[in-house]
Formats: sequence, structure tokens, C-alpha cells
Amino acid sequence: MVNTSQLARRSGRTLLVLSGAPFLASLDLFVVNVAFTAIGRDFQGHSLADLSWILNGYPIIYAALLVPCGRWADRVGHKRVFLLGLAVFTLASAAAAASPNLAALIAFRLVQAAGAGALTPTSLGLLIHAVPPEDRARSVRIWASIGALASALGPVVGGFLVELSWRWVFLINVPIGIALLVLGFRVIRDYRAEETETGLDIVGAVLLTVGIGALALGLVEGSGWGWTSPGILGSLALAAATLIAFAVNNKRHRSPIIPPSLLRVRSFVWSTVAVTFFSATFGAGLLSRVFWLQDVWGYSAVQTGLAIAPGPLMVPVFAMVAQALNKRVSPGALASIGCLLWTVGTLYMLLAVGPEPHYLTEMLPAWLITGVGVGLALPTMLSSATAELPPARSGTGSAVVNMARQIGTVFGIALLVAILGSPIGYDQQHKAFTDVFWMVTIIGIVAAVASLGLTQRKAGRPSKLEI
Repeated sequence: MVNTSQLARRSGRTLLVLSGAPFLASLDLFVVNVAFTAIGRDFQGHSLADLSWILNGYPIIYAALLVPCGRWADRVGHKRVFLLGLAVFTLASAAAAASPNLAALIAFRLVQAAGAGALTPTSLGLLIHAVPPEDRARSVRIWASIGALASALGPVVGGFLVELSWRWVFLINVPIGIALLVLGFRVIRDYRAEETETGLDIVGAVLLTVGIGALALGLVEGSGWGWTSPGILGSLALAAATLIAFAVNNKRHRSPIIPPSLLRVRSFVWSTVAVTFFSATFGAGLLSRVFWLQDVWGYSAVQTGLAIAPGPLMVPVFAMVAQALNKRVSPGALASIGCLLWTVGTLYMLLAVGPEPHYLTEMLPAWLITGVGVGLALPTMLSSATAELPPARSGTGSAVVNMARQIGTVFGIALLVAILGSPIGYDQQHKAFTDVFWMVTIIGIVAAVASLGLTQRKAGRPSKLEI
């Protein structure tokens, strides 16, 4: 006889591991931002451009490896790739904490990103198979909500850890990573797609990795190097050439990295498009608030982290509200409403904030409204993206969606940096931030329109990938 309480405990532990690992990888993005200045003080004699690779190298490698790792996991087993990625991330964190110089730190950050690129799509793929179909949407919402909390806790945790030493920013990952590894070995049940295809598309994997990496490099470094500089033009040209070559190769190969049949699933396609735009507006919106708090209001790193935290803390609460409304309101409408609430909160801040800090009346209401919007939008998009995917494509599908999130975030931040520039004095700052907030609002509206394309398959109707 099946013990329901034991199954519930096992499911809870599985969800903890599969949500905790990508949370750790996402948290690292936000925590290291806070530690950037302290690292620069320790490794003197390096330019800002050199130091920037501590931050910029991570999203480039992370975005580039998501799909190849997800496709690999579909073939060799999700648990193996997930635990390997978590082990690599944990070991690289320990090595980064002990880095003797800047070159070593940057190298270990790139290894961290490779580990994160392996564990993120596989965590979602494993989660999809670990729960019954009726609980899948709720579990994916929890997974997405916990990931979003990284943006709330990252600045707070980073601010306090930097008070001890910037090395603690990386060292804190080690005991948590080890605990998740031990628990993961015990509770995660492996899944491996039963495929008749042979021969992994190595050419396609290389083309996609180089293309996404070059695109991310061009977006990340555009403002620093100059958008018309040979390096940026070369990166974007390389990205265009390799991604076109990838598309041609992907269409012809017997076992392509991204199966073309994925593009015939309407909910997956529109969720991916919506996630891309929403990640762009979210990435730019979050960072613009951090800049405003620190550069205009003069908040410290710890004050900024505490001021940012209330908004993202709304995410898990309203992800559960979205789950409760799911039977009455379509996923497209829920996600669209969430995107519009994000834009309303941004407009409130645009109209309310002034040169003097009045957090409770000017920033907090806007931040709470946007937090509600994220809670309704992002988990709904992610659960809709995977809802109609068959098991054999879960790793690849979740990798594509997460790659879209990363590219969208990088694109939004690149636009933010390009528009913001280096304003001096409140008048210039206010004008620059006004332009940024309008950009965030417009992209949020585009995300709301794209979200309307999310549909939910009627019960009993097979997915197009299953036909």
C-alpha cells in the first residue's frame, strides 16, 4: 500500500532540491553585483572593463549553454546532468572564493555559469516528471516563484556578506550546494527520454552556443565598447551568421538540438515570446530601481537590498493567487494582467519619485504593485510553456524558455545602460531615468500583448508533439 504521507514528504523534498539549486544559481547573479566594488578594491590595478567580466561573463556562458545542456539531458538522463551541474557550480564557487587574482576569479565565474547552465533546465524537466499531471502547473509556479525571490534576497544577502568579505559571496554557496547534492542523490528520481534517434547534433550545439554567446556578448558590452565598435559589430555579425546556420542545420538534421515540432505548440511559442519581453522589462526595471536608490537617493548597499525586498516577496504569494484563479481565468489573461500591473507600478514610480527619499509613499507602493504583477505573469508564462510538452521534450523545452529569459534580461539591461548613460546632477538624472521608465513601460505593454497568445489545451486533446 502506498503511504501518502511518505509520498508527500518525498515530493516536498524533491521540490526543495529542484527549486533550491536554480535559486542558488540565480541568487549569485544579484549577490555578486553588490560585491563588485569590494572586489575591485582587493584586485587593484585593473580597469573597470577588466573587472566587468566578473559580472558579464556569467550571463554569456549561462545563456549559451542552456539549450545544449537541456538537449543532452533529454538523451543521457536529467538527474545525471542536474547533479553534475550542481557539483560544478558548488566546486567553482569554492574556487572563486579562494581566487588569488582577477583572472582566476573570472575563470571560475565562467565555470559557475556552465554549472548553472546544466542545472537550470534539468531542474524544471525533473520537476515536470516528479509530480502528477494535475499538480504540474502548481509546482512549476512554485519553481518560478522561488527563482524570482533571488532578486529580492540577492541584494540583501550580498549587502550583509560584503560587510564580512566579498569572498563570502561565493563561499556561502558551498554548504548549501553540498546539502542539495546529498539530498538530490537520495530523493530525485531520474528521467531519460526514450528516443529512437541516434547521433547528437554536435554541429548544431556548437553553432547555437557560439551564436547565443556572441549575441549576449554584443548586448552586454555594447555600451562599454561602443555600439559601432568593431568588436560589437563583429560579435553581432557572428551571432547572426551562426544562428542562421544553426536554423538551417536544425531543419535538416535527423536529431536536431531544438526539434522543429516544438514550434508547432502554440502555448510554448507564445510563452517563450512573452517571457523574452517580460524578462527584458523586468531586468531593466529592477536594475533601474537599484540605480535610483543608490545614485539619486544615496542609499547604501544594505539599505538598497532591504528597500528592494518587499516587491519580489509578493511574487510567491500572487503566484498562488494565480494558481487559484487558473480554473476561472485563462493563462493568457492572467499573464497579461500581470504585465499590465508591472507597467502600472512603473508609471506610478515615474510620476511619484522626486529628489528626496520618500520611500513609503513614492517607491514602496510602486514596488508592491509591480511585485504583484510579476507573481501573476512570470509563473503563468513558465507553466504555460511546459504544459503541453511531452516528456521527451521537457528538458529541451525548458532550456529554450530559460534561454529566452536570459537573452531578454541581457537585452533589457543593455537598453537600460544605453539610455541611462552617466547623468550628472538631479535634472539630468531625472530626464535619463524618465526615459528608462518609459522604455520599461513600453516593453511591459508588448509583453502583455504577447501574453494573450498563451492558450490552454482542452482536456483530452493530444499535444501536437504527441500525435
